Amino acid sequence: MNERHIYVTVKDMERLGRLVLAAISDAPDLEPLRALDRELDRAQVVRPEEVPPDVVTMNSKLRLTDLSAGEERVVTLVYPDQADDADRVSILSPLGTALLGYRVGDEIRWEMPGGHLHLRIEELLYQPEAAGNYGE
Repeated sequence: MNERHIYVTVKDMERLGRLVLAAISDAPDLEPLRALDRELDRAQVVRPEEVPPDVVTMNSKLRLTDLSAGEERVVTLVYPDQADDADRVSILSPLGTALLGYRVGDEIRWEMPGGHLHLRIEELLYQPEAAGNYGE
């Protein structure tokens, strides 16, 4: 896992904290929740209007490159109940947890079941806060 500094908005921190607490009793595997909790513990919490416009927040749409496979992909980081296809990545998935709080240009190495993930965030196509959508 990457030890770079990450940013999380106050609103995302509140929602994600509640999500972790609510999911603990129903989770068949606690490791995804523990991974997210570790990321939240080390995050710098900022007000939505202060988050840098190149930071991946909840509901951000981004283009990334899988550096191991050399493939590009466009994904949106969402809450678990919104992850309805391969392009909408749940925050509780290893990929979703890996993306939260990182910036355009960051390279991320993340432990996944069955191997390592090595990504680079190429472009933020949409960030709710940059678009003035502080309630998303």
